[in-house]
Amino acid sequence: MNPYYALIKVIETGSFTRAAEALGYTQSAVSQMVHSLETELATKLILRSRTGIKLTPDGEEFLPFIRKLCNSHQELLEKQKEMEGLQSGLIRIGTLSSVSCNWLPGLMKEFKEQYPDVRFGLFQGEYTSIADWIKEGTVNFGFVNPDAVTGLTTVSLQEDEMLAVLPKEHPLTGNDTVLLKDLTAEPYILLDVGKLSEPLSMFRQNGLEPNIQFRVYDDYAIMSMVEQGLGVSILPKLVLKRSAYHIETRPTSPPVTRTISIAYRDKEVLPIASRYFIDFAIRRLSRRAAE
Repeated sequence: MNPYYALIKVIETGSFTRAAEALGYTQSAVSQMVHSLETELATKLILRSRTGIKLTPDGEEFLPFIRKLCNSHQELLEKQKEMEGLQSGLIRIGTLSSVSCNWLPGLMKEFKEQYPDVRFGLFQGEYTSIADWIKEGTVNFGFVNPDAVTGLTTVSLQEDEMLAVLPKEHPLTGNDTVLLKDLTAEPYILLDVGKLSEPLSMFRQNGLEPNIQFRVYDDYAIMSMVEQGLGVSILPKLVLKRSAYHIETRPTSPPVTRTISIAYRDKEVLPIASRYFIDFAIRRLSRRAAE
């Protein structure tokens, strides 16, 4: 597997030298491994120039398959560990920023009290990227809105209200509830979560179109932008619970909500540590939702 990992590391680091340092090999050894892979596949995968490296067209075609092969090899190694029992397994989770800030720290702490040698890898993204990571094996499972994914098993955990986010002293803060129609008159900052945006869907269901001035991938960046008066937004209540920004929040009319679910491919073939954690998280979060 070394040539495959060498190629991936070269692409990730953008350099044979940095890849060699990361893998603990000499630059010559990494070059030889990539060359042997090119010989095996009977094509050129990487082009070198003074400005760096880039994949050839064939390299672009082969890369997704090589990534899947490396991920499958990692799963094989984790499966081997599973056969030895739940010990030092690695749990790879695709997560939303609101989940990684509010739910996961406590869940991971409790889980490690039972299984102290288990390790975690968190991959933060949005609905579309998380679903893709699950399908290609980069993560074992992830947190998504089930309406945003296909071809995966989902278990709903909680309905999360979404609130209008306004600058302090904004005229709309005088209302207990903010009409979606009123938000369309303001510069709108859209939280980009992939192919599905719950607020955007609700606007359009009501024949409205927000005045989108910014598309941002991070909830906290949006809160900072609203604080500076750059516009208004609609964000999940879960992430707003920990807000230290000088902003105001109000329910919307009609209300906007999202469903947060755990998603995975085939639970039966997941590493044992991930299966245990999925069941553990579902029990804990279902209990909280019922309280």
